[in-house]
Amino acid sequence: MSSRIGGSMKRIHLLVLLSALALPFAAAPASSSGSGSVVVAEVFAAGGNSGAAYANDYVELFNRGSGAVAVDGWTLQYASASSTTWQATALSGTIPAGGRYLVQLASGGTNGAALPAPDATGTSNLAVTGGKVAVVDDANPLSCGASAGSCSAVAAVEDLVGYGGAADYEGSGAASGLSATTALARTGGGCADTDDNAADFSTAAPNPLNSSAPAAECSASGGGGGPGDATVNVDVQPLLSIALDHATLSFPAAVPGTTPSPLPEDVTVTSNDPSGYTITVHRTAFSPHDLPLGIGVGAGGLVAVPIAPAPDLLLATADSPSADGGDVWATSVGFASPLPTVPAGHYAATLTYTVIGR
Repeated sequence: MSSRIGGSMKRIHLLVLLSALALPFAAAPASSSGSGSVVVAEVFAAGGNSGAAYANDYVELFNRGSGAVAVDGWTLQYASASSTTWQATALSGTIPAGGRYLVQLASGGTNGAALPAPDATGTSNLAVTGGKVAVVDDANPLSCGASAGSCSAVAAVEDLVGYGGAADYEGSGAASGLSATTALARTGGGCADTDDNAADFSTAAPNPLNSSAPAAECSASGGGGGPGDATVNVDVQPLLSIALDHATLSFPAAVPGTTPSPLPEDVTVTSNDPSGYTITVHRTAFSPHDLPLGIGVGAGGLVAVPIAPAPDLLLATADSPSADGGDVWATSVGFASPLPTVPAGHYAATLTYTVIGR
Protein backbone atom coordinates (compact mmCIF):
# COMPACT_ATOMS: atom_id res chain seq x y z
CA MET A 1 0.00 0.00 0.00
CA SER A 2 2.33 2.74 -1.18
CA SER A 3 2.20 5.78 -3.40
CA ARG A 4 4.88 7.64 -5.25
CA ILE A 5 4.82 11.43 -5.57
CA GLY A 6 6.87 13.01 -8.30
CA GLY A 7 6.90 16.54 -9.62
CA SER A 8 8.60 19.87 -9.93
CA MET A 9 7.55 23.43 -9.55
CA LYS A 10 5.58 22.54 -12.68
CA ARG A 11 4.51 18.95 -11.83
CA ILE A 12 4.32 16.68 -8.77
CA HIS A 13 3.43 12.96 -9.25
CA LEU A 14 1.98 10.48 -6.75
CA LEU A 15 2.38 6.76 -7.59
CA VAL A 16 0.47 4.25 -5.42
CA LEU A 17 1.58 0.63 -4.85
CA LEU A 18 -0.75 -1.94 -3.23
CA SER A 19 -0.39 -5.14 -1.24
CA ALA A 20 -2.73 -7.68 0.42
CA LEU A 21 -2.38 -9.58 3.68
CA ALA A 22 -3.65 -13.09 4.37
CA LEU A 23 -3.04 -15.75 7.05
CA PRO A 24 -3.84 -19.47 6.62
CA PHE A 25 -6.34 -21.30 8.82
CA ALA A 26 -5.34 -24.53 10.42
CA ALA A 27 -7.65 -27.42 10.02
CA ALA A 28 -8.48 -29.33 13.22
CA PRO A 29 -8.25 -33.18 13.09
CA ALA A 30 -11.42 -35.27 13.55
CA SER A 31 -11.79 -37.65 16.48
CA SER A 32 -12.94 -41.26 16.23
CA SER A 33 -14.36 -43.91 18.53
CA GLY A 34 -13.32 -47.34 17.39
CA SER A 35 -12.92 -48.65 13.86
CA GLY A 36 -15.62 -51.35 13.92
CA SER A 37 -18.42 -51.70 11.41
CA VAL A 38 -21.27 -52.22 13.92
CA VAL A 39 -22.88 -48.86 14.66
CA VAL A 40 -25.96 -47.48 16.34
CA ALA A 41 -28.53 -46.96 13.60
CA GLU A 42 -31.56 -45.78 15.60
CA VAL A 43 -32.42 -44.74 19.18
CA PHE A 44 -35.93 -44.42 20.64
CA ALA A 45 -36.23 -43.24 24.25
CA ALA A 46 -39.94 -42.64 24.94
CA GLY A 47 -41.19 -46.23 25.08
CA GLY A 48 -44.56 -46.48 26.84
CA ASN A 49 -44.79 -42.74 27.54
CA SER A 50 -47.92 -40.75 26.76
CA GLY A 51 -48.22 -40.41 22.98
CA ALA A 52 -45.33 -42.82 22.36
CA ALA A 53 -45.19 -44.70 19.08
CA TYR A 54 -43.83 -47.87 20.76
CA ALA A 55 -44.22 -49.47 24.16
CA ASN A 56 -40.48 -49.91 24.83
CA ASP A 57 -37.28 -47.97 24.40
CA TYR A 58 -34.99 -49.52 21.84
CA VAL A 59 -31.63 -49.25 20.13
CA GLU A 60 -31.19 -50.64 16.64
CA LEU A 61 -27.69 -51.69 15.56
CA PHE A 62 -26.48 -51.96 11.97
CA ASN A 63 -23.46 -53.66 10.40
CA ARG A 64 -22.26 -51.16 7.81
CA GLY A 65 -19.18 -53.26 6.96
CA SER A 66 -18.62 -55.83 4.23
CA GLY A 67 -18.31 -58.89 6.50
CA ALA A 68 -20.31 -60.55 9.27
CA VAL A 69 -19.49 -59.53 12.86
CA ALA A 70 -19.88 -61.86 15.86
CA VAL A 71 -21.08 -59.90 18.90
CA ASP A 72 -20.82 -62.65 21.54
CA GLY A 73 -19.43 -61.08 24.71
CA TRP A 74 -20.31 -57.56 23.52
CA THR A 75 -22.66 -55.21 25.36
CA LEU A 76 -24.90 -52.31 24.53
CA GLN A 77 -24.39 -49.76 27.31
CA TYR A 78 -26.34 -46.70 28.43
CA ALA A 79 -25.60 -43.81 30.81
CA SER A 80 -27.59 -40.67 31.49
CA ALA A 81 -26.47 -37.32 30.11
CA SER A 82 -23.73 -36.43 32.62
CA SER A 83 -23.27 -39.76 34.41
CA THR A 84 -20.26 -42.09 34.25
CA THR A 85 -22.29 -45.04 35.59
CA TRP A 86 -23.28 -47.35 32.73
CA GLN A 87 -25.94 -50.07 32.47
CA ALA A 88 -25.01 -52.97 30.20
CA THR A 89 -27.19 -55.25 28.05
CA ALA A 90 -25.51 -58.44 26.81
CA LEU A 91 -25.40 -59.11 23.06
CA SER A 92 -24.89 -62.42 21.28
CA GLY A 93 -24.95 -63.95 17.83
CA THR A 94 -23.70 -62.62 14.51
CA ILE A 95 -24.76 -59.57 12.50
CA PRO A 96 -24.27 -60.11 8.76
CA ALA A 97 -23.06 -57.36 6.46
CA GLY A 98 -25.95 -54.93 6.03
CA GLY A 99 -27.85 -56.64 8.85
CA ARG A 100 -29.91 -55.12 11.68
CA TYR A 101 -29.98 -56.07 15.37
CA LEU A 102 -32.76 -54.83 17.64
CA VAL A 103 -32.17 -54.31 21.38
CA GLN A 104 -35.40 -53.87 23.36
CA LEU A 105 -35.06 -51.84 26.57
CA ALA A 106 -37.33 -50.58 29.36
CA SER A 107 -40.84 -49.16 29.18
CA GLY A 108 -42.17 -46.02 30.83
CA GLY A 109 -45.84 -47.06 30.61
CA THR A 110 -48.40 -48.93 28.57
CA ASN A 111 -48.67 -46.65 25.58
CA GLY A 112 -47.49 -47.53 22.08
CA ALA A 113 -47.24 -50.58 19.88
CA ALA A 114 -45.15 -53.66 20.61
CA LEU A 115 -41.71 -53.79 19.02
CA PRO A 116 -40.77 -56.43 16.46
CA ALA A 117 -39.18 -59.50 18.05
CA PRO A 118 -35.98 -58.22 19.72
CA ASP A 119 -32.56 -59.80 19.20
CA ALA A 120 -31.51 -58.82 22.75
CA THR A 121 -33.41 -57.48 25.76
CA GLY A 122 -32.27 -55.15 28.54
CA THR A 123 -33.71 -53.03 31.33
CA SER A 124 -32.09 -49.64 30.68
CA ASN A 125 -34.57 -46.76 30.76
CA LEU A 126 -33.42 -44.17 28.24
CA ALA A 127 -34.00 -40.46 28.94
CA VAL A 128 -35.75 -38.49 26.22
CA THR A 129 -33.90 -35.25 26.99
CA GLY A 130 -30.39 -36.66 26.77
CA GLY A 131 -28.13 -39.64 27.31
CA LYS A 132 -25.29 -41.75 25.93
CA VAL A 133 -25.44 -45.11 24.13
CA ALA A 134 -22.30 -47.15 23.40
CA VAL A 135 -21.61 -50.38 21.51
CA VAL A 136 -18.81 -52.05 23.50
CA ASP A 137 -16.65 -55.02 22.58
CA ASP A 138 -16.49 -55.99 26.25
CA ALA A 139 -18.81 -57.04 29.08
CA ASN A 140 -17.40 -54.64 31.69
CA PRO A 141 -19.34 -51.40 32.27
CA LEU A 142 -17.64 -48.22 31.08
CA SER A 143 -16.58 -45.49 33.50
CA CYS A 144 -16.14 -42.61 31.04
CA GLY A 145 -18.64 -40.04 29.76
CA ALA A 146 -18.20 -36.93 31.91
CA SER A 147 -16.66 -34.89 29.08
CA ALA A 148 -16.61 -34.84 25.30
CA GLY A 149 -14.22 -37.39 23.81
CA SER A 150 -13.67 -39.36 27.02
CA CYS A 151 -15.42 -42.53 25.80
CA SER A 152 -14.06 -42.21 22.25
CA ALA A 153 -10.60 -42.88 23.69
CA VAL A 154 -11.64 -46.28 25.08
CA ALA A 155 -10.44 -49.02 22.71
CA ALA A 156 -13.40 -51.33 23.40
CA VAL A 157 -15.94 -48.69 22.32
CA GLU A 158 -17.03 -49.57 18.79
CA ASP A 159 -19.55 -46.74 18.50
CA LEU A 160 -20.84 -43.95 20.73
CA VAL A 161 -23.90 -41.74 20.42
CA GLY A 162 -24.48 -38.81 22.75
CA TYR A 163 -27.82 -37.07 22.29
CA GLY A 164 -29.70 -34.13 23.75
CA GLY A 165 -27.84 -32.77 26.77
CA ALA A 166 -25.16 -35.51 26.77
CA ALA A 167 -21.79 -34.48 28.17
CA ASP A 168 -19.94 -36.94 25.91
CA TYR A 169 -20.37 -37.53 22.19
CA GLU A 170 -18.45 -38.05 18.98
CA GLY A 171 -17.26 -35.06 16.96
CA SER A 172 -18.48 -31.48 17.17
CA GLY A 173 -21.60 -32.02 19.24
CA ALA A 174 -24.33 -34.29 20.49
CA ALA A 175 -27.20 -35.44 18.31
CA SER A 176 -30.65 -33.93 18.86
CA GLY A 177 -32.88 -34.71 21.81
CA LEU A 178 -35.93 -36.94 21.33
CA SER A 179 -39.68 -36.96 21.85
CA ALA A 180 -42.55 -39.43 22.13
CA THR A 181 -42.92 -39.49 18.36
CA THR A 182 -39.32 -39.17 17.16
CA ALA A 183 -36.21 -41.35 17.11
CA LEU A 184 -32.60 -40.64 16.24
CA ALA A 185 -31.79 -42.16 12.86
CA ARG A 186 -28.32 -42.48 11.33
CA THR A 187 -28.25 -40.85 7.89
CA GLY A 188 -27.52 -42.72 4.67
CA GLY A 189 -29.77 -45.60 5.72
CA GLY A 190 -27.33 -46.31 8.57
CA CYS A 191 -24.22 -46.16 6.36
CA ALA A 192 -23.00 -42.63 7.17
CA ASP A 193 -20.35 -42.48 9.89
CA THR A 194 -18.19 -39.35 10.03
CA ASP A 195 -17.59 -39.76 13.79
CA ASP A 196 -19.70 -36.66 14.44
CA ASN A 197 -23.00 -37.35 16.23
CA ALA A 198 -24.45 -33.93 15.34
CA ALA A 199 -23.81 -34.56 11.63
CA ASP A 200 -24.52 -38.29 11.42
CA PHE A 201 -27.97 -38.32 13.06
CA SER A 202 -31.29 -36.61 12.49
CA THR A 203 -34.71 -37.05 14.06
CA ALA A 204 -37.24 -39.18 12.22
CA ALA A 205 -40.33 -41.29 12.84
CA PRO A 206 -39.38 -44.48 14.74
CA ASN A 207 -38.81 -47.48 12.46
CA PRO A 208 -37.39 -50.39 14.50
CA LEU A 209 -35.87 -53.21 12.43
CA ASN A 210 -34.59 -56.54 13.75
CA SER A 211 -32.41 -59.31 12.31
CA SER A 212 -35.27 -60.45 10.07
CA ALA A 213 -35.05 -57.26 8.00
CA PRO A 214 -33.48 -57.66 4.53
CA ALA A 215 -29.76 -56.90 4.42
CA ALA A 216 -28.90 -53.49 3.03
CA GLU A 217 -25.16 -53.42 2.47
CA CYS A 218 -23.39 -50.09 2.18
CA SER A 219 -21.46 -49.15 -0.93
CA ALA A 220 -19.55 -46.20 -2.33
CA SER A 221 -22.83 -44.76 -3.57
CA GLY A 222 -24.65 -45.13 -0.26
CA GLY A 223 -26.57 -48.08 1.15
CA GLY A 224 -29.65 -49.29 2.87
CA GLY A 225 -31.82 -47.69 0.22
CA GLY A 226 -31.10 -44.32 1.84
CA PRO A 227 -29.58 -41.22 0.33
CA GLY A 228 -25.86 -40.88 -0.37
CA ASP A 229 -24.20 -38.32 1.90
CA ALA A 230 -21.09 -36.28 1.18
CA THR A 231 -19.35 -33.97 3.61
CA VAL A 232 -18.37 -30.62 2.11
CA ASN A 233 -15.55 -28.68 3.81
CA VAL A 234 -14.66 -25.08 3.05
CA ASP A 235 -11.66 -23.32 4.62
CA VAL A 236 -12.40 -19.59 4.37
CA GLN A 237 -9.16 -17.66 4.34
CA PRO A 238 -8.63 -14.33 6.12
CA LEU A 239 -9.01 -11.40 3.75
CA LEU A 240 -7.36 -8.02 4.20
CA SER A 241 -6.65 -5.85 1.17
CA ILE A 242 -6.40 -2.19 0.21
CA ALA A 243 -6.86 -0.52 -3.16
CA LEU A 244 -6.49 3.11 -4.33
CA ASP A 245 -8.33 4.61 -7.26
CA HIS A 246 -5.28 6.57 -8.51
CA ALA A 247 -1.82 5.14 -9.03
CA THR A 248 -0.49 8.63 -9.81
CA LEU A 249 -1.53 12.02 -8.50
CA SER A 250 -0.22 15.01 -10.46
CA PHE A 251 0.00 18.67 -9.41
CA PRO A 252 0.93 20.51 -12.65
CA ALA A 253 2.43 23.98 -12.70
CA ALA A 254 2.83 24.25 -8.93
CA VAL A 255 4.05 27.72 -7.90
CA PRO A 256 6.07 28.52 -4.77
CA GLY A 257 4.12 30.45 -2.20
CA THR A 258 0.78 28.93 -3.26
CA THR A 259 -1.16 25.93 -1.98
CA PRO A 260 -2.32 23.68 -4.85
CA SER A 261 -5.85 22.37 -4.50
CA PRO A 262 -5.88 18.85 -3.03
CA LEU A 263 -6.72 15.85 -5.19
CA PRO A 264 -9.20 13.12 -4.25
CA GLU A 265 -7.94 9.60 -3.51
CA ASP A 266 -10.48 6.91 -2.58
CA VAL A 267 -9.05 4.17 -0.38
CA THR A 268 -11.02 0.90 -0.57
CA VAL A 269 -10.51 -1.68 2.19
CA THR A 270 -11.82 -5.25 1.98
CA SER A 271 -11.68 -7.29 5.19
CA ASN A 272 -13.52 -10.25 6.75
CA ASP A 273 -11.92 -9.70 10.17
CA PRO A 274 -14.84 -9.50 12.66
CA SER A 275 -12.79 -7.14 14.86
CA GLY A 276 -12.36 -4.58 12.08
CA TYR A 277 -9.21 -2.82 10.88
CA THR A 278 -7.20 0.43 10.93
CA ILE A 279 -5.76 2.50 8.06
CA THR A 280 -2.55 4.49 8.56
CA VAL A 281 -0.24 6.47 6.28
CA HIS A 282 3.36 7.70 6.18
CA ARG A 283 5.71 8.99 3.49
CA THR A 284 9.27 9.56 2.44
CA ALA A 285 10.74 13.05 2.12
CA PHE A 286 10.61 14.84 -1.21
CA SER A 287 13.89 15.09 -3.02
CA PRO A 288 15.91 17.24 -3.50
CA HIS A 289 13.97 19.42 -1.01
CA ASP A 290 11.05 18.39 1.17
CA LEU A 291 7.55 19.78 0.62
CA PRO A 292 4.70 19.96 3.17
CA LEU A 293 2.58 17.04 1.93
CA GLY A 294 -0.76 16.67 3.72
CA ILE A 295 -3.77 14.38 3.74
CA GLY A 296 -7.36 14.61 4.91
CA VAL A 297 -10.26 12.18 5.34
CA GLY A 298 -13.75 13.12 4.21
CA ALA A 299 -14.50 16.79 4.83
CA GLY A 300 -11.63 17.12 7.30
CA GLY A 301 -8.73 19.49 6.71
CA LEU A 302 -5.33 18.37 5.55
CA VAL A 303 -2.87 17.15 8.16
CA ALA A 304 0.87 16.80 7.62
CA VAL A 305 1.90 13.26 6.66
CA PRO A 306 4.74 12.00 8.89
CA ILE A 307 8.03 10.94 7.34
CA ALA A 308 9.22 7.42 8.17
CA PRO A 309 10.53 6.26 10.61
CA ALA A 310 8.18 8.57 12.53
CA PRO A 311 4.92 6.81 13.61
CA ASP A 312 2.19 6.56 11.00
CA LEU A 313 -0.73 8.94 10.89
CA LEU A 314 -4.02 7.20 11.74
CA LEU A 315 -6.53 7.80 8.95
CA ALA A 316 -9.54 5.63 9.84
CA THR A 317 -10.74 2.71 11.93
CA ALA A 318 -13.56 0.17 11.62
CA ASP A 319 -14.84 -2.22 14.30
CA SER A 320 -16.53 -4.73 11.98
CA PRO A 321 -15.91 -6.52 8.67
CA SER A 322 -16.14 -4.44 5.51
CA ALA A 323 -19.15 -4.37 3.23
CA ASP A 324 -19.25 -7.02 0.49
CA GLY A 325 -17.77 -4.61 -2.05
CA GLY A 326 -15.31 -3.12 0.44
CA ASP A 327 -15.38 0.08 2.50
CA VAL A 328 -14.54 3.21 0.52
CA TRP A 329 -12.73 5.94 2.49
CA ALA A 330 -12.60 9.29 0.70
CA THR A 331 -9.26 11.04 1.29
CA SER A 332 -7.69 14.20 -0.12
CA VAL A 333 -3.98 14.50 -0.88
CA GLY A 334 -2.39 17.93 -1.15
CA PHE A 335 -0.23 20.31 0.84
CA ALA A 336 -0.80 21.36 4.42
CA SER A 337 0.80 24.77 3.86
CA PRO A 338 1.97 26.89 0.91
CA LEU A 339 4.86 25.51 -1.13
CA PRO A 340 8.21 26.89 0.01
CA THR A 341 10.56 28.72 -2.29
CA VAL A 342 12.62 25.92 -3.74
CA PRO A 343 14.49 25.54 -7.04
CA ALA A 344 12.51 24.45 -10.07
CA GLY A 345 12.74 20.77 -10.77
CA HIS A 346 11.17 17.37 -10.39
CA TYR A 347 10.23 16.46 -6.82
CA ALA A 348 9.22 12.96 -5.77
CA ALA A 349 8.12 11.16 -2.61
CA THR A 350 6.46 7.87 -1.72
CA LEU A 351 3.15 7.86 0.16
CA THR A 352 2.44 4.52 1.93
CA TYR A 353 -1.02 3.45 3.11
CA THR A 354 -1.21 0.49 5.48
CA VAL A 355 -4.26 -1.52 6.59
CA ILE A 356 -4.02 -3.75 9.69
CA GLY A 357 -6.57 -6.14 11.17
CA ARG A 358 -7.51 -5.20 14.73
